[in-house]
Amino acid sequence: MEPPAERRGKLRFVLDRTIRFRFSAKRPTPRWTAGTILDISSSGLSFRCRRPLPLGGHLELIIDWPADDRRLVSLHASGFVVRSSGTRTAVRMTSHRFRIADILATPIIQTALA
Repeated sequence: MEPPAERRGKLRFVLDRTIRFRFSAKRPTPRWTAGTILDISSSGLSFRCRRPLPLGGHLELIIDWPADDRRLVSLHASGFVVRSSGTRTAVRMTSHRFRIADILATPIIQTALA
């Protein structure tokens, strides 16, 4: 028996990083929850979290990205839950952008270095 053909249109990369996510629902105070990324591509990602998420739910996502010693980099994205079973969830990203902050420009870090 042959393995099933790959249905994804984009190449996925394994990435063991923490992800923070929350529903974009019109709730007064949406809570951020943490999970662990399993893999990612330019159009989607899968991650583990504590419980299944509702299909079609719109999520906001933040991933701390590897960077150098002078900058903090994070990937901010949003998308829709396309699969969720047990603790594994897949999201189709509809938008994403990197945010870069210089560490020395961050007041809290400047105080710590002084």
